[in-house]
Amino acid sequence: MKTPIKPKELNVSSRISGFDEVVSCYTEKEALAEAERCLQCKNPACIAGCPVEIDIKKFIFQITRKDYRGAYFTIREKNNFPSICGRVCPAEYQCRKACVLTKKGSPFASEKAINIHFLERFIGDWGMKDIVRDVRGSTSGGGRTSNISGGGRTSNNVSKKVAVVGSGPAGLCCAGELARHGIKVVIFETLHAPGGVLRYGIPPFRLQRDVLDFEIDYLKKMGVEIVTNFIVGKIKSLDELFAEGFSAVFLGLGAGAPSFMGIPGENQCNIYSANEFLTRVNLMGAYKFPEYHTPVNIGKKTVVIGGGNTAMDAARVALRLQKLNKMKPDVNVFYRRTENEMPARRPEIGHAKEEGVNFRFLVQPVEFTGDKQGYVEKIKCLQCKLGEPDSSGRRRPVPIKGSEFEEPCDMAIIAVGLRANRILTSVTPSLKVDKWDDITVNSGTMETSIKRVYAGGDIVGGEGTVIEAMGMAKKASKAIIEKLA
Repeated sequence: MKTPIKPKELNVSSRISGFDEVVSCYTEKEALAEAERCLQCKNPACIAGCPVEIDIKKFIFQITRKDYRGAYFTIREKNNFPSICGRVCPAEYQCRKACVLTKKGSPFASEKAINIHFLERFIGDWGMKDIVRDVRGSTSGGGRTSNISGGGRTSNNVSKKVAVVGSGPAGLCCAGELARHGIKVVIFETLHAPGGVLRYGIPPFRLQRDVLDFEIDYLKKMGVEIVTNFIVGKIKSLDELFAEGFSAVFLGLGAGAPSFMGIPGENQCNIYSANEFLTRVNLMGAYKFPEYHTPVNIGKKTVVIGGGNTAMDAARVALRLQKLNKMKPDVNVFYRRTENEMPARRPEIGHAKEEGVNFRFLVQPVEFTGDKQGYVEKIKCLQCKLGEPDSSGRRRPVPIKGSEFEEPCDMAIIAVGLRANRILTSVTPSLKVDKWDDITVNSGTMETSIKRVYAGGDIVGGEGTVIEAMGMAKKASKAIIEKLA
C-alpha cells in the first residue's frame, strides 16, 4: 500500500500572522496519487459512513480516469457543497473511519485511510474554476445550466414556493435540493450576510470566504432567493408565511444561544462566549477595527474553556489577534478531560499545538475574579481525575478536593456548547420542543408538530457537524418534494 498523500500546509510563522488558509488543496498529481490508493472495495463501507451517502467509490474512480467533471457531478448528486465539506467535514469520524484501511473499533480513522475529504475538496475546487461557466449559462465548457440545477424540473413544482428559515448548512442544503426539483425557494436569514455558522463560526483560515460565497452564488443561479436582515418570528410569523403563498417551511434555525458554566465572576468584562467572539471576528471584521465598526478586546493572557472544534477555532483566532497586535502569543485551552476525550477534530488540535496554543487537561474552572473596574484578572480551577463513563460514553471528570489553583487571565472565551435559538419557537406555541428547547420532529420526514413545517440541523439534534445538518436537510427536502408532488 502506497503512503498516503498529505496536502501542503502554510508554515507556522505565516499562519499565525494572518487568516490565510492553512491547508492547501491537492495538486492534480497529488490527487491522482491519492485516488490510486483506493482499493475500490466491492462493498464500500465509506459510503455508509457519509451522512449524505456520497458515492465515494465512484467519484474516486472517476478521478483516477481524470474524469473530474464526472466526479464533480457524482458528488453533487448527494452533496451541494463539495468545496465546503472537503474543508470542514470531520472525515476521520465518518467516511475515513469506515474505510477498510482503518481497523474496526478504532475511535477515528487511521493514517492509512484514504483521504476522501481532500479528494472531495480537490474536485470541488476544480468545479469552482471550471463549472462556474456552466452556472452562468455558457455551454463553452461542454455543459448546460440544466445539468447544474440537476434537471428534473416538473411543471407541477414550478408553481410551488417553499420558505427556508436560516442560511446555515441545513438551510442552504434544503434550498439546493428543492431548487433542483424546480421548486421556488426563498431563504430568510437573520444576519446581514448568508452562510450561518459557516460564515460567523468558522474562521477564514479553515474556510475561505470566496469558497462559501461561490457555493451560495451557485444556489442563487439555480433560482434561490435570499432575504437577509429578516427575523422570522419577529418580522413575520409562520402563519403569515403560509398566508403569503408558501406551500411549506423548513426551519434551519441553528443553535445560536451560547451556554455558560454558571460559575462566580462569569459576568466580568473581557469574558466572551465563543459564539460572540467568533462572530465579531469572522462576520464583523473586528480585528480590522476601526476599518470595521465592531471592535473586540484582545487579551495578553487568554484562556479558552472547552474541547470542541469551536474551542480550537477560538483559541487559534485569539492567538492570531495577539500576533497581529504585536503581543507575545499566550493562549491556553482548559479542558476537563484528557486529550483522548476531546471532541475536536484531530487535525484542528494538531494545528493549534503547532501554532503555539497551550493545553491544560483535567482542569475545571470554578471561579473568575476581577479588578476594581470589573475586568477579569484571574481564573480559579480544580484539578480533575477521570471517573466512570457518562451518557456521552466518555469518562466523567471528577474534581479533586483541595486541588485549587489560580492562573492569571485577562481574557476568557467560553466554548462549552450552544443552546437552541428560541426566537421563533418562543412565539410559536404549537411548535413542539423537547427539554433542551430543540424542535421535535418525525425522524423519518423531519416534519414538526405543525403540518408542512419541517426542521433540521442543530435546532433538532443539538450541536452537530455540517454534513450531519445537511443529512437532515436532505431528508426533509425529500419529504417536502413528495408532499408537494
